Parts: sequence; structure tokens; C-alpha cells
Amino acid sequence: MSLFGRAGILGKTWSDGDRLEVAGAPVTLKVNRRARRVSLRLDRTKRTIVATAPSLRRLPEAAAFARERAHWIAERMAELPAAAPVHPGLTLMVFGEPVRLEAGTGRAKWLPAEGGEPARITAMGEGEGYARAVMLMLKKRARAVLGERTEVYAAMLGAPAPSVTIADAKGRWGSCRPGARGAPAAIRYSWRLALAPFEVADYVAAHECAHLLEMNHGPRFWAHVRALVGDPAPHRAWLRAEGARLHAFGS
Repeated sequence: MSLFGRAGILGKTWSDGDRLEVAGAPVTLKVNRRARRVSLRLDRTKRTIVATAPSLRRLPEAAAFARERAHWIAERMAELPAAAPVHPGLTLMVFGEPVRLEAGTGRAKWLPAEGGEPARITAMGEGEGYARAVMLMLKKRARAVLGERTEVYAAMLGAPAPSVTIADAKGRWGSCRPGARGAPAAIRYSWRLALAPFEVADYVAAHECAHLLEMNHGPRFWAHVRALVGDPAPHRAWLRAEGARLHAFGS
């Protein structure tokens, strides 16, 4: 970077959460008061680079550091799984079972496996319209499966059944909000868990249900998780390794 370019970045006023582009990649500026230095990291799930500074005053330094590390940023972004477009003929693994995508007419449909053939999703349209229809079916499937597992685990824990919703959160696979004023607790899941093996998605359901009793990640919380699904480490490792691929689907 030229001295002029670095001076321009250092002289600019930046705010927490601002974004810039480096080597064709989005870079998000973040302030972390606990950080000791300026740093860069790749957020594989959100497919972005995070430039962290220990204070608001040092955000220009974080932006300049990102510009100086353009080659590193390009290398990290190249390591991400390629975007996975949705089209007829593609076979997905949904909760560990094959599902074939087909062109159809009328509303999108989920057709169960039968006669030795895998389950199918049929939808009309093409391009983004076809992808939206397929993802709607996946969201419905995720709601059905994760909703059922949530009911099972809540009952095992002796907790009232929470409400369950499906979203497309980039930062979390699930979240649990405690109930208030007589309302049930609320659990929200990423629909992309439908693209994970059943055991992994099932672990996330157990994890969130354990929060119905313990709104923390202390020893008692993990004891509940282990009582429900055993050792969580393999499932957590799978999500760390494959999460970016799930988020690349349909992009």
C-alpha cells in the first residue's frame, strides 16, 4: 500500500460494524475491548473477514492492516467452499438421507422416498425462483424434524415445550430465549441444519433444550447435553468443519 493510501485510511473516521472491501472480499470492522492488538480472522460461516481493534480509536489501524494483508485475505477467501447453486438433478443430503431435486409444476412438493427411490423435492421455475421454492421445502422439513426433536428433549428434561421457529441466522445454529410472563420459552434454529447429518442437527436440538434448564454453558448445562446425546465434541467439530459449506448452499 502506498503511503498516501495508508494515510487516507488512517485519517478516515470508522465505526464499529463498518465494512470495506479488500481483494474483492468484504471486511467487517469490529471493536473488542478485550483484544490486546489489531487482528484479522476469517468468519467461514458469514464468508467475510473480520478486522478487530481493541478500541474505537484504533479502528483506522485495523482497516489499514486489512489493506496491507490483501494477499492473505485473498488466500483465505479462496479456501472457502464454492457457492452451491440449486438446480433440478441435484441430490442433497437432508438430515443424512438423499433427496433428489426435480422440475415440477404447481406448488413445490416434498415427495417421500418409496419403491427404492429417494425422497424428492419438485418445484417449478428456474434460477433464483427455483432455489427459493426448494429452500422453502427444506425450511418446512427442518421445522418438522427439529420441532419433533425439541418436544422429545424438553419432555426428557421435564421442561415445558418451547415454541420453535426456523430462520437463516449466519452466526448461530440455534438460540433459546426464556419465557416471560407465562409465555413459553422460544427456540430458533437455522434451517440449514437440515443439510447436516441427523445426529449433528439432533445435538443442536439437545443443546438448545438444555438451555431451558440452564441459560449458560456451565458444568450443569453440559451435563444435561451429555445425558441427552452423549459426547457433544464430534458434533461440534463437524459444524466447525462443515458449517461454511452449509451456508454456501443456494448462494
